[in-house]
Amino acid sequence: MVSEKSNVNVKIDTDVKELATHLLERMGLDQTTAIDIFYRQIIAERRLPFQPIVAQTYSEQVLDIIKRKDIPHKAVEVNPDGHIIVDKDKDPELYDWAVNG
Repeated sequence: MVSEKSNVNVKIDTDVKELATHLLERMGLDQTTAIDIFYRQIIAERRLPFQPIVAQTYSEQVLDIIKRKDIPHKAVEVNPDGHIIVDKDKDPELYDWAVNG
């Protein structure tokens, strides 16, 4: 029995589409097959086949790095451009890390 086919139309960033298409080709898949697999997996699992998470802000990422590296600090601020604002006199170790990495 042949099932009826239906189209799915989506808007996606060109660079995302191109990169995904390239990777899919390396896996031996085309976009249609990949999307079909994705939909079938949603049906099989009755949920998305991955767990979406809220992406961290740049400030949160910086704070996580500082915590993991155990860098002493009093307070951390990040300006809108993503640069750390550090008082060299109050947080010398954090300042050194921010400047020298």
